[in-house]
Amino acid sequence: MPMAVALFTAQDIAPRRDEEKVNSVVRWSDFHRGGHFAAMEAPDLLLDDVRDFFAAYR
Repeated sequence: MPMAVALFTAQDIAPRRDEEKVNSVVRWSDFHRGGHFAAMEAPDLLLDDVRDFFAAYR
């Protein structure tokens, strides 16, 4: 199953190499704005990222 990862702050810790070993990561996005509640803090960034991810599967 393809998976996308979006990190919205430098404080979020997600070991990319570990995730890529275990999951089928096809998209990795780092954002400098937003935070833990990205849907409320940076909805424009989240929505664009989700749309871009699913556009490949239409």
